[in-house]
Amino acid sequence: MRRVVVTGLGMINSLGMDKESSFKAIVEGQCGIKLIELFNADEHSVKIAGEIIDFDPETVMDAKEVKKADRFIQLGIKAALEAMDDAQLPEGIDKERFGISSASGIGGLPNIEKNSIICETKGPKRISPFFIPSALVNMLGGFVSIYHGLKGPNLSSVTACAAGTHAIIEAGKTIMIGGADRMLVVGAESAICGAGVGGFAAMKALSTNNDNPKGASRPFDADRNGFVMGEGAGALVLEEYESALARGAHIYGELIGFGESGDANHITSPVMEGPLRAMKAALNMAGNPKVDYVNAHGTSTPANDKNETAALKVAFDGKDNCPPVSSIKGQIGHCLGAAGAIEAVVTLMSMRDGILPPTINYTTPDGECDLDYIPNKARIAEVNVGMSNSFGFGGTNGVVIFKKL
Repeated sequence: MRRVVVTGLGMINSLGMDKESSFKAIVEGQCGIKLIELFNADEHSVKIAGEIIDFDPETVMDAKEVKKADRFIQLGIKAALEAMDDAQLPEGIDKERFGISSASGIGGLPNIEKNSIICETKGPKRISPFFIPSALVNMLGGFVSIYHGLKGPNLSSVTACAAGTHAIIEAGKTIMIGGADRMLVVGAESAICGAGVGGFAAMKALSTNNDNPKGASRPFDADRNGFVMGEGAGALVLEEYESALARGAHIYGELIGFGESGDANHITSPVMEGPLRAMKAALNMAGNPKVDYVNAHGTSTPANDKNETAALKVAFDGKDNCPPVSSIKGQIGHCLGAAGAIEAVVTLMSMRDGILPPTINYTTPDGECDLDYIPNKARIAEVNVGMSNSFGFGGTNGVVIFKKL
């Protein structure tokens, strides 16, 4: 099978409008979680989230097109633009051999909420004609492919919080088997609305630490009590190795392994075995290399962090053999379907810069979470091989492994 490399990156989240500013802030341990401004959360039990402030969609779309695209699509377009610019692709590349693999866990929930209210209060005739196209998850790939004229495979992953990672895997598979020469991966999410926050809160999945927003998300810490919702997008240009080499492209890393699995256990409660099978599959495909860093799913929920820790210890044949692990969700919140794409970008930038982002808010060790989580302060380290984990509701798991060339 053909080799696949990453030649372009893009990212937007609550700590930055681009990959460089947000990565710098993540490494510095800054936190983008604050009181919610996107809607009135006064009546909600959860009033905090990792929102992107001052994003103007008209910087990436014509004003008349903005109303046709939900916010998650707008954020995805922003990240995709950066990744495409970063790849420095030459003129005249074959767009029929260039596809897109998009991802979102929920899609246009704010528009669904808005138009449902309109339907109930004003009647169905007042529903926007742009409602359905703006809310469908695959319209992220639709908008982005039109923007860049990409005529290759147009794929979409909708696997909850594993969607971004699964989009990378689908893109990698497509190139490996010759279905395309290049694939643009974009994962985006913006579900911070009344229904989104209220729904996750009703499940008791969210932290209610409204009085301390910046300390609310605390992966692997003994006092963790739920995740904090975030929004954002990550994008990667994947390319067949020989073509990237021939054009002298900057290569961030090679996709050398991936794994997918299902828990077949419970729709919302994770177990160790599913994530473990995904990690083992990825490591086996990669040739069981020495992994230098793991960007964990690390949601700051009691069950996930305990199970992921246990799975990592088995996957690496014991605690003493585990590489350093960190979760960036303390900094930007949990970006749901965009998380895997964003965290893959961060993993590759960690490889580029030789620095491991910290797990912030780690103050009270948990006996069941006893790995090296790079607590509170970034660490200088050479990263030749990095792994990124993503697990989602429904028991869906995805793991990717990158190698520096």
